[in-house]
Amino acid sequence: MTARRLTALAATLLLALAVGAVVAPAAAPAHGTPQQPGSRTWLCYLDGLSPQGDIQPHNPACSAAVAQGGTTPLYNWFGVLRSDANGRTTGFVPDGQLCSGGNPTFAAYDLARSDWPVTHVTAGAQFEIDYSNWAKHPGTFYVYVTRDTWSPTRPLAWSDLEAAPFSTVTDPPQVGGPGTNDGHYYWTVTLPAGKTGRHLIYARWVRSDSQENFFSCSDVVFDGGTGQVTGVGTGSEGTPQPGAPGLCTAVLEITNSWPGGFQGEVTVTAGSSGVSGWTTSFSPGSGATITQAWNGVYLQSGTLSVVRNESWNRQLTPHGSATYGFVGSGTVTGTPAVTCTSP
Repeated sequence: MTARRLTALAATLLLALAVGAVVAPAAAPAHGTPQQPGSRTWLCYLDGLSPQGDIQPHNPACSAAVAQGGTTPLYNWFGVLRSDANGRTTGFVPDGQLCSGGNPTFAAYDLARSDWPVTHVTAGAQFEIDYSNWAKHPGTFYVYVTRDTWSPTRPLAWSDLEAAPFSTVTDPPQVGGPGTNDGHYYWTVTLPAGKTGRHLIYARWVRSDSQENFFSCSDVVFDGGTGQVTGVGTGSEGTPQPGAPGLCTAVLEITNSWPGGFQGEVTVTAGSSGVSGWTTSFSPGSGATITQAWNGVYLQSGTLSVVRNESWNRQLTPHGSATYGFVGSGTVTGTPAVTCTSP
């Protein structure tokens, strides 16, 4: 599986927010961060979000960051910003504070460690960057990679980055609405050639309508991967598992409810390469079950409701979509998160 959408990993985790088990700190009214390759705050958010809605990190680097800076930075994973940056870089954001943008709230994400969650990529390959549009702003994205002399054992300095960004894009296309985990800007890049091993991809988003700028570090390893993510969450044996992103995203909406029942629909959207087959899964909550689905093949897997494509809607063109509906029994509170994966 590839790292199209790490929201996939959050399917069962985000359920708790839907059923209101824990009230998380109020999110800031902004803004955005890379979700592919995932930034440290985004991947640590996915790593730690428990079925109860609180943050219980598994990854050791995420655990260290939470121990140092608390959980608020992860509930505000999209808020690594400086409101007074105005495009400034060297000398404005100090060396060693690039990942936090010099914002003390996120200082723990400057920690020099080699065990942050990591995205596996291939040097010289085409790769789609997805950048959350939690709040939409016009502006330009600058994306850099570290020099071959950089080491994850020391905090990132400006001199550790290649002199020029390998990608610069202004006002790229976007999909999905603001204020959601799924909405994002997207554009395709050619990853730097000749890179091997562990590196950082560093991104700046410079707004054109204000002085506010956003900063992020995404840990990657150039090992021939196609976007797989490791170091997020734990399996039944407590070992790091890949994120389950697939090449598609899915958004669920409860369209009707009545005493003892509910109706909803899920819209599946393909990534930039399209998909040939898709599978979604979500948990409707304690005591709630799906009883029927249409425009998709339904099966129950433990507490998860799984719906896969029909033969006639398996092929989705780049950024194309398909919608299926369902009805269920019981009561759903809020909107369950849904995963999407493809072969």
